[in-house]
Amino acid sequence: MSDLIKLLNWRYATKKFDPKQAVPEDKVNHILETIRLTASSSGLQPYHVLVVTNPALREQIKPNAWGQGQVTDASHLLVFAAWDNYTPERINAAFDLTNDVRGFKNEGWEAYRQQLLAAYPPRDAEVNHQHAARQAYIALGTALLAAAEVGVDATPMEGFLPEKVDEILGLREQGLRSVILLPLGYREASGDWLVNLKKVRRPLDQLVTKVA
Repeated sequence: MSDLIKLLNWRYATKKFDPKQAVPEDKVNHILETIRLTASSSGLQPYHVLVVTNPALREQIKPNAWGQGQVTDASHLLVFAAWDNYTPERINAAFDLTNDVRGFKNEGWEAYRQQLLAAYPPRDAEVNHQHAARQAYIALGTALLAAAEVGVDATPMEGFLPEKVDEILGLREQGLRSVILLPLGYREASGDWLVNLKKVRRPLDQLVTKVA
């Protein structure tokens, strides 16, 4: 447990990345694999992650992210894009994959499939998108821990115009909408005002209430 606490104390929202330092692909792939394995509601994984290294695309994204340098200076830019809606096709694909991987059909699982098919697709598309976006945030949390585990700096960023990023990356045509950006790289400590400041969090007794 102490190792995880140390990693959480080490990581921070890096403001200045060193553009000369690239994250090795094995570390990027490790982070992506933890995203793949993370929890999601009903195991649907209702999002997609784009790994953007193309300099021209990132230069287009930057002015639509308040000009934040992390977008272009980081080694890799992860874009978490949630499904724009739950459709029967998407739900069935997830359930079919489970059956294929496990090699059998479970009566209870199939009943649950029908339950989701009856509940999700009829709902308003925005309601479904917001639900999917919350699942992407679960994956984001896993990615932050995984990045710290391998000594990679990561900064979750909501300060951007999703509709513009969607346009640049052609996400709407894929039934996706961007919800959060995650630059990965290595801190440039000499140019980052935040690097040596103490981590500030509310005390545990102000954050947690134990109900026995």
